Amino acid sequence: MREGRPGSFYWLLAFFCAFLLFLYGPMITIFVLSFQGPEGGLTFPLRGLSLHWFEKLWNGGGIVDIKGAFVRSVFMSLTVMAATVVLSVLAGLAFRKRFRGQALVFYVTVASLIVPSIVTSLGIALQFRLFDDFIKTYGPEWLSEGYTTAMGLYTSGMGAHLTWTLPFGLLIMFAIFNRFDTRLEEAARDLGATPWQTFRFVILPIILPSLVGVGLFGFTLSWDEIARSSQSIGEKNTLPLELQALTTTVTTPEIYALGTVTTGVSFVVIGVALASILTLRARQARKGSDAGKGLV
Repeated sequence: MREGRPGSFYWLLAFFCAFLLFLYGPMITIFVLSFQGPEGGLTFPLRGLSLHWFEKLWNGGGIVDIKGAFVRSVFMSLTVMAATVVLSVLAGLAFRKRFRGQALVFYVTVASLIVPSIVTSLGIALQFRLFDDFIKTYGPEWLSEGYTTAMGLYTSGMGAHLTWTLPFGLLIMFAIFNRFDTRLEEAARDLGATPWQTFRFVILPIILPSLVGVGLFGFTLSWDEIARSSQSIGEKNTLPLELQALTTTVTTPEIYALGTVTTGVSFVVIGVALASILTLRARQARKGSDAGKGLV
């Protein structure tokens, strides 16, 4: 005889469903209201059903350059993602061997997770302003003449985003290499492989699914970052900053359409990352199975 579930199960289930509704309800509401007709407002009831506000958003409302901000955010997030993956792998490999000052380097790296984001942004902005003053005052004439600032998307802005993404990437790499079987590297070296060949043909294929996760962190954390970008991004805003500015000026469902687009991009990136991880793991499993059959 199967025993029935206790009453506490249904109470906990109801609580969990209420929590999910509280967590995702606002996002679902924005999604629904963004598909209103031309006469739609910022609240229910839903007035019509169309793509009017998405079309208006993409054509430009005359307030901000949404297309430009969208493209800037995409390329910057991709750049931060690539830098996060490369630097995290290099740091993870370096920390596999003990070196002087290892603990200090680690704590300095993860300290940016503790420091408030706005303080980090202000500190980076101040650093670049000091650098600009130095160039204008002591720099050569050919450089200081007409010089404005070194702050921008791929200088101060990218540095600010990396203070947020790199600690996560480094912690993930620590977890990966702590579980890594070093006997595989020893076997490769015994067979005459160079350090580069060992990394290319042994280490990298094994950690590649995890690197997709590091890249996912790098992209999504950079894609929706506001606080660290607010003071350090330079003259050109990213899409989250434009979205924040629009919340005080736009009073139509156009703001909901922009929120739906930004969230949709995040979902697409997450879906691609998960599909890539599953594909790589399935490929590794097939190779392992084929290798086992070959031994038999």
